[in-house]
Amino acid sequence: MNKENTALNNLIEIASQFEAPGKIVKVEEFGHGNINGTFLVTLDSVAEKHFILQRINQNVFRQPELVMRNMSTFTNHVRQRLQHSPLTSNRRWEVPRVLLTQSDQDHFIDTENSFWRAIGFIDNAETFDIIKDNKHASEIGYALGMFHNLIGDLPVDKLADTLPGFHVTPNYLKQYESVEQLYHKSDKSPEVKYCLQFVDRRKIWAHVLENARSQGHLSLRPIHGDPKVNNVMIDTYNGQAISIIDLDTVKPGLVHYDIGDCLRCGCNPLGEETEHWDMVTFETDICQSLLSGYLRVAQDFLTKNDYIYIYDAIRLIAFELGLRFFTDYLAGNVYFKVKYPEHNLARALVQFKLTESIEMQENAIREIISSFNN
Repeated sequence: MNKENTALNNLIEIASQFEAPGKIVKVEEFGHGNINGTFLVTLDSVAEKHFILQRINQNVFRQPELVMRNMSTFTNHVRQRLQHSPLTSNRRWEVPRVLLTQSDQDHFIDTENSFWRAIGFIDNAETFDIIKDNKHASEIGYALGMFHNLIGDLPVDKLADTLPGFHVTPNYLKQYESVEQLYHKSDKSPEVKYCLQFVDRRKIWAHVLENARSQGHLSLRPIHGDPKVNNVMIDTYNGQAISIIDLDTVKPGLVHYDIGDCLRCGCNPLGEETEHWDMVTFETDICQSLLSGYLRVAQDFLTKNDYIYIYDAIRLIAFELGLRFFTDYLAGNVYFKVKYPEHNLARALVQFKLTESIEMQENAIREIISSFNN
């Protein structure tokens, strides 16, 4: 039996540990995540044809049992909210469902100590890596606004901090500085030199959101942590947003991390993996549509100070992700999955070029934000 068949049989055996309404037909890789291993399990059942099997990356999530506890806390809270206050617009909204094992556990640990979990598959829905048009942008914003709306009254002390320091840019800056000091290659490429100078010119400003928090201008609230475009499920038939998935990063944080990350991702039509990094731009018309969709359901959720720091969040999160990619490249690609040695460098260039585009359009972006805050 070859290695491929052995791996497939192992996956089927692991998937069989979870309660499902049918026999497993096949297991195949699914999605394009940079962190966890994700597989689509197909069943012979008519009622429920699929579920998602995931191996949680324990190098990233050191305490995966806390990830699952947060997921249960979040999903239970949202289901109760929707039971007491159903959506008045008759829109569909799905909450990801955790499947239990045969022994009623929310995870399974295999013989190699890998941590596995299973999640219900959301039917008649799809995701996209980039925003198609302004209607799609509005739906992406609506999804994040709905998420914040539904989880906003959950006390943050009920959520574990599964990724201490996540999105705290000064911490990433410290990691970068320690790695950069050890990077002594004499044959620095023009791209590496550009990145080194880019970071150096923005070091002082990188504390903007954390300073606002320490000064009491911003406060911790429950956040998604990774509200990228491809984590929003879109109804196949009507094009409406129906769910936000990938809940591993749900934790206490600043909602600006979510807003900034969503706009950073959504307003770059070329996407994070483009080879044409020099052509990357931040599209303000998408920004307007996305913010319009977000504020349709989150307007009452935001304070006056929240609006003040939205531009800073957009700029900062683009810079932060570029900083993380560049740090990982200098360190030898130890965190993010890569397809070739310079992959993280290419990703960093995309984010830094996006940051430049955001900076060049600061006035226009601030005008868009202020138009919603009158």
